Amino acid sequence: MKKSGILNRHLAGALAMLGHTDTVVVCDAGLPIAVGPQLMVVDLAFRAGVPPFEEVLSGLLDELEIEGAMAADEIEEHNPETHALLKGHFDTLHLVPHEEFKARARHARLVVRTGEVTPYANVMLSCGVPF
Repeated sequence: MKKSGILNRHLAGALAMLGHTDTVVVCDAGLPIAVGPQLMVVDLAFRAGVPPFEEVLSGLLDELEIEGAMAADEIEEHNPETHALLKGHFDTLHLVPHEEFKARARHARLVVRTGEVTPYANVMLSCGVPF
């Protein structure tokens, strides 16, 4: 059994399948997810707030090479704590209207749902390459 890193077998397997330019959505428990044939969904939500968005994002950033990040522009007003967290992780955080974020999320390769219940605790990550 794996003793460090991401232990959830579904998430570890999904991460191993990602390639350059694939997108990953890390979302709160309330973001609607339109399931498609190419979309992998890993629902980590256990109860409200568990696991928290920040913890899941941190773990994913340890595992992935990320070249870009996007969030809903409403995050600035409605969730300044998560906005500050994202700005701390990404030099450039592209902001789009929430409806556009949801539309783009439909084309993600992987969605990781956290137990977060804070509005707009969502980010779309663009995978890069490690060189």
